[in-house]
Amino acid sequence: MGVRFGTPRTSVDECESTQRLLGENDPEGALVVADHQTAGRGRLGRTWEDVPGKSLLFSLMLRPSAPMPIWPELSLVAGGAVARVVGGEVRPPNDVFLNGKKVAGILPEATRGRVVLGIGVNVNHTEDELPRDTIKAPTSLRVETGREHDRDALLTELLAELERAYDEWDGRYRR
Repeated sequence: MGVRFGTPRTSVDECESTQRLLGENDPEGALVVADHQTAGRGRLGRTWEDVPGKSLLFSLMLRPSAPMPIWPELSLVAGGAVARVVGGEVRPPNDVFLNGKKVAGILPEATRGRVVLGIGVNVNHTEDELPRDTIKAPTSLRVETGREHDRDALLTELLAELERAYDEWDGRYRR
């Protein structure tokens, strides 16, 4: 299979949430990336806070062949892909941790025939730019590695690993 995750791609400087920018008719693999979300969302109605230009914030359209009752597995499929790329570990149901702190979150939202998969990764935040009032201690790739990271290169790597993991998972149900 060719690379389809990330096509078509829409990039915005700011939006409420990338989850809201993918429409009913977008094809599988359609991607929306934002430099900043003003109303980023997390699981259980929580908010996802970011610093403009420091995070990787994106939503990806999926149209699984798998039966809808198993779509919740996509949190772990996506979390595992993100964890492999950043060198962290997935913690069910939807978090990725690095050195015991949360570095990324996964938010799949399913409706009939599609899943919009939202992913947020703390990339280039300094220690004092990370949110203070969180249930799980946050971190960023920069804090953990001591260097800044190219967000575009990271996105490319994440999309490739997400596509591989998704195809492996969903391939069991394709005819």
